Amino acid sequence: MVTSIFTNKAEIPNDFVLSEALGELLGAWMNLREYVFENYPKATQEWNLPGQKYSWSFRIKDKKRAIIYLLPRDKFFLVAFVFGEKASKEALDSSIAPEIKTIIESARVYAEGRGFRIEVRTESIVEDIKSLIDIKLKY
Repeated sequence: MVTSIFTNKAEIPNDFVLSEALGELLGAWMNLREYVFENYPKATQEWNLPGQKYSWSFRIKDKKRAIIYLLPRDKFFLVAFVFGEKASKEALDSSIAPEIKTIIESARVYAEGRGFRIEVRTESIVEDIKSLIDIKLKY
């Protein structure tokens, strides 16, 4: 797995370094971020540093749980979700791309649900991720 490019634990990433990191995919990042807030205006966003072994990630959450994680890489990013059983079933029964269904199906199941990551290397995948956001917000 490719690691984050924001490894300086003393410096929270800002829009400038994010733009430099993502290049042409900054628009896809912003599109997904805005989509969550359009559909769940009470959400909050934050850069998160979960521990010394990790690097910076961006998460959008409600009061109790993360809705989506956005993980910056060099000229692309990952989106990460944790889906419970009902959300997983709905996603697998949806019209999202078969490649994404395979990622969800193969995700390890924990008590809190299935955690999975999807690489965003082109804007073409954004609509499927929006469908997953919709599912996440239902459950």
